[in-house]
Amino acid sequence: MRSASPATPSLKKRGLHPRNRHAAGYDFPGLIESCPPLTPFVRPSPTGTPTIDFADPAAVMTLNQALLKRDYGVAHWDLPRGYLCPPIPGRADYIHHLADLLSDVSSRGIPRGRKVAVLDLGVGANCVYPIIGASEYGWSFVGTDIDPIAVAWARQIVAANPKFADLIECRLQPSALDLFRGIAKPRERFAASICNPPFHASPEEAAAGALRKARNLRGRKVTKPVLNFAGRNHELWCEGGESGFIQRMIAQSAEQPGLCGWFTTLVSKRETLPALYRALAAVKATEVRTIDVAHGQKNSRILAWKFSSSSAHS
Repeated sequence: MRSASPATPSLKKRGLHPRNRHAAGYDFPGLIESCPPLTPFVRPSPTGTPTIDFADPAAVMTLNQALLKRDYGVAHWDLPRGYLCPPIPGRADYIHHLADLLSDVSSRGIPRGRKVAVLDLGVGANCVYPIIGASEYGWSFVGTDIDPIAVAWARQIVAANPKFADLIECRLQPSALDLFRGIAKPRERFAASICNPPFHASPEEAAAGALRKARNLRGRKVTKPVLNFAGRNHELWCEGGESGFIQRMIAQSAEQPGLCGWFTTLVSKRETLPALYRALAAVKATEVRTIDVAHGQKNSRILAWKFSSSSAHS
């Protein structure tokens, strides 16, 4: 197994991916022009540059609508109350790093078009990863989720934006414990899978994390945080936390090693990596990569692995 360990030099410098449309920051005048409802949320920062209150859920939602409309051609996008409202630049970064990963197996550079099929585990009501991937590279997506409301809402977003109708399909995963099982159609294969797993191991841990984020955003003491990016329970925590979730993903990927060319996931906590590397060695993954990513003060990483045909598990 060829592996990138925690000591391996980063494959990316701090900051957003160079192809990320948001790498230069938010163009608020342009965003307001394309989405006038953003206007009342924009205000001067301490340095005098325009910004929004990122602790205000309404401001974050409207900023996302403006970004998706101007940069990705999404005419209609909304979320049911309480569902995860993701930061668009960070989501775009994952897609662009995935494109680089897929270009490694193509002699013609980044593969584009609908024949590049991607499996999004936990698509959520927001459907943002498929929207960005379909818009930027023309890829097709199958998005899965265990929440019927999230799946129905994601389907509604796709239906409201006909440009994505033939590129994005959302499917309900009936089992909360399964990731790859019971989702693919016969002989269906994917160039890659992506996942943004729940980070926390309990509702209490999720609440504490939300409180820390609120304090950082407000710059003062907060005792009852408002979740600016929201999130349902299954989006924020699961038994075993991030480590347990991804180890289950690794084990199940080995059951269907040919389902995806690359299996990938975000890993929020660096201290989680050693256990994940051991799990990948145990299932005889033939190649493992760790790609460092950064968005503002938040550091994360993408863990990617693959199997050769000779390592297939029954």
